[in-house]
Amino acid sequence: MDFEPVIGLEIHAQLKTASKMFCGCSAAFGAPPNTHVCPVCLGLPGALPVLNRAAVDCAIRTALALGCRVNGTSIFARKNYFYPDLPKGYQISQYEQPIGSGGWLEYPGATGSRRVGLTRVHLEEDAGKSLHEGFPDSDRRTYLDYNRSGTPLLEIVTEPDLRSASDAAEFFSRLRSILVWLEVNDGNMEEGSLRCDANVSVRPAGSSTLGTKAEVKNLNSFRFLQKALDYEIERQVDVLHDGGRVVQETRLWDAAVGQTISMRSKEQAHDYRYFPEPDLPPLVVDPARLEAIRRTMLELPEGRRQRFVAEHGLPDYDAAQLTQSRAAADFFEAVVRRGARPKAASNWMMGELARLLKEAGRDIADSPVGPDRLAGLLALVERGTISGAMAKGVFGKMFASGQSADEIVEHEGLAQIDDESALAATVDEVVAAHADAVAQVRGGKGNALSFLVGQVMKATGGQANPRRVSELLQRRLEDR
Repeated sequence: MDFEPVIGLEIHAQLKTASKMFCGCSAAFGAPPNTHVCPVCLGLPGALPVLNRAAVDCAIRTALALGCRVNGTSIFARKNYFYPDLPKGYQISQYEQPIGSGGWLEYPGATGSRRVGLTRVHLEEDAGKSLHEGFPDSDRRTYLDYNRSGTPLLEIVTEPDLRSASDAAEFFSRLRSILVWLEVNDGNMEEGSLRCDANVSVRPAGSSTLGTKAEVKNLNSFRFLQKALDYEIERQVDVLHDGGRVVQETRLWDAAVGQTISMRSKEQAHDYRYFPEPDLPPLVVDPARLEAIRRTMLELPEGRRQRFVAEHGLPDYDAAQLTQSRAAADFFEAVVRRGARPKAASNWMMGELARLLKEAGRDIADSPVGPDRLAGLLALVERGTISGAMAKGVFGKMFASGQSADEIVEHEGLAQIDDESALAATVDEVVAAHADAVAQVRGGKGNALSFLVGQVMKATGGQANPRRVSELLQRRLEDR
């Protein structure tokens, strides 16, 4: 029997706020253990939570971007479970009445447009972190760092609309781009600020009945998500082929052995004993506040990609690359606004600029060559002041020094030689020195002309205008 997988994802995104969800402690990553804590996020008796307004705004912005209905009233609840890194013994979350309901994410796929439905978008607080290794007595003890406890989280839950591990990884990648684009999440999966749980089951192909699902927890890379799901799908199919029964459970991905490992039986919603959080009133979103956020919404990556193709005439590949980050898309449009041809700007950004940024370990937002400087360089090439080959050298000096292209070209005397009278003597010398190549050109071999142009360029230190050189050589060789 053939089986098909059914996959739904739960993405947990730490929100880019200065402080935690219900207290004033810093939400910054990397502080010494247990230094960003207070009675509220440690769950000490008598400490009362106060909701972070910035976290709510981040949630609304995300819900709008994903086509969700922003609910006028949402309720915080206590999700009860006992684990050492959960200091209160419960997590403040949203359940029956989340801040956002429904929605979808649509994007182009290999076989056409893909549309993945969303169940909900809701706010909650993060737990602390259990440290199981790295200490002399890690074989006997677990250490707890509560710095992360209380950090604002946005959980995004999909419908079971994904049908392969690669589909799931692609969706996760697309969603990450949107969250970073909106500046609600930093996208740093290594630090755990973006994590994914995957619910996966298999069923006979063509069936509409869902199989028994397993949840694979805390996947923090697209590659791990795909590998874990590929393994888990195969495992469940093998169990069913052997006449067994898939058990509903929570599993962990062990990257070292390339397997999912059983962690515990999977809880049902009633196991968490949800009830309304008595210390927080209902969250009411004022219509005027919602409208103010809606008016400031940004053009999303997919819409901008389509516009780059339609408005700037870019190939699909270029447009996709330039919209992988908002900073890159903004940089590109700034270069074009300063008069550069779109395709030339795209080529330089994906070529020389990307290469030098990678070598320097820098981001495009921190580029020493800004949009105005790159546009200035491209203008010199367009006017024929310098050649494309010379421009690469000039750009390297711009990147290292911060100077403009005009300053470097003037200071180093790099302007392209375009005057026929200045080039004529060099052309005559090259023609006299390469009689064989001259004969080949006159015999109809075009490659030989390129060779002669190269010799003139070499003799002039690359400063001759190659188009002008080619014209002079052709006229010179026509004279018998």
